Amino acid sequence: MIDISTDITGIKLDGCVFNASGLRDETLSDLENLAKSKSSAILTKTCTLKKRKGNPPPRYANLEYGSINSMGFPNLGYKAYVKFSKILKKESKKPFIISISGFSTSDIIKVFKAFNDTPVDLIEFNSGCPNIIGKPIVGYDFEEMDRLLNSISKVTKKPFGVKFPPFFELTHFEQMANVIKKYPVKFVTCVNALGNGLAIDPKTEKTIIKPKGGLGAVAGKYIKFTGLGNVRKFYELLGDKVQVVGVGGIYTGTDVFEYILAGASAVQIGTAFLQKGFSIFETVRRELREIMKEKGYSKLSDFQGKLKTL
Repeated sequence: MIDISTDITGIKLDGCVFNASGLRDETLSDLENLAKSKSSAILTKTCTLKKRKGNPPPRYANLEYGSINSMGFPNLGYKAYVKFSKILKKESKKPFIISISGFSTSDIIKVFKAFNDTPVDLIEFNSGCPNIIGKPIVGYDFEEMDRLLNSISKVTKKPFGVKFPPFFELTHFEQMANVIKKYPVKFVTCVNALGNGLAIDPKTEKTIIKPKGGLGAVAGKYIKFTGLGNVRKFYELLGDKVQVVGVGGIYTGTDVFEYILAGASAVQIGTAFLQKGFSIFETVRRELREIMKEKGYSKLSDFQGKLKTL
C-alpha cells in the first residue's frame, strides 16, 4: 500500500496535496467544492479586515507556461470566513486552513484574534503578496516581520505558519530563518508568485492585464525551480522544528515528488488548479503513487528531504 498522507503541525491530511490560497476559494460555494474534491485540505482566499473588490480587471491571464495576475486581495472580509469555518467543519472532516493578511499590525492582529474561537485548524499568514498597489511586500522587510510575528505570537491560539515571497539571496534565507526561529511558527509556505513581471500581447502591442501598468505576479511553471530552491534552503535552515509547504509550478506527480524530495511536508497547487480544474488533485495524487511504487517507496518519509547532491 502506498501512503501519501502527511501532517502539518499534528493536523492529519489524507494526502500531501491541497489548494493554494487565491484561486477558487473565495466564496462558501468555492470552499464546499474544495471539500468535495481530492484536495487534502481546504485553504481559503487570503482574508483581510474588510471586504475588498481587489484591483480592476482584466487582472488575470493564462500564459504559455503559467499565468500572470494582479488580483489585489479580493475577498469577503474576515467575518465571512469565520462563518464559513463553522459551516465547513460541520460538512467536512478535512482540515480547514485560513489565509490572513492585512495592511497594518492592528488589522492583522484583529483578524488573527477573531479565529481563536473558531474550528479553524491552521492559519497561514500571507507575507508575500506582490499585488497590492502602493504597498510593499512585507516578507522582504525582516525587521517588520520580526515585529509582526512577535505581535501575532502573543494573541493567536491557533497553530500558524507564514507564506513567503520568493527569496534569491542566501543571506536573505538566513535572515528570515533567524526571525522564524524566534517564534512559534509551525510551518512556512514557499513560495508566493514572482512579483512585477510583464506580459505583452505583440499583436495589439498592449499589456495583458490592467493593474500597475500591466505588471503582475508570475506563477505556474515559470517559478517551479525558484519554489524548489526556497523549499530546500528553508528545510535545511529550519530543521525539524518548522515544516515546509511547497508551492509553485506543480502540475504533475513528478513535480510533487521533487518538492517532497527537497524537503516539503506537503504541497499546494495554484495555477494548475485554475487551469485544469478539480481533477488536478486526483491526477497528481495518482501520479505520485505511481512514482513511489516504481521507486519502492511506501510512504513520504522514505524520501522526504533526502535529495542527493553532486
